[in-house]
Amino acid sequence: MPKIKLSVKKRERQNLRRRLRNLEYKKRIKNAIKKFLRANEKDRVEILKEIYEAVDKAVKKGVIHKNKGARIKSKYAKLCFAKPSKES
Repeated sequence: MPKIKLSVKKRERQNLRRRLRNLEYKKRIKNAIKKFLRANEKDRVEILKEIYEAVDKAVKKGVIHKNKGARIKSKYAKLCFAKPSKES
């Protein structure tokens, strides 16, 4: 059986730490979105700010791509500021 080099062990430790850190950023986004969807109309603007902060931080750290971040922000901004339709 081949010996496992020290550099391989270190790389595994680094990958584990980075994966857990990246999951935290993604979890913050998901929790903010869930909070947004449960909130009433008045509170959504405040929670939209939380979504923006979480997404911007994840994009800055390289956890998600900048275009995906833009799509997320656009989607929930539309939901937040959409005018209610006049259905009879």
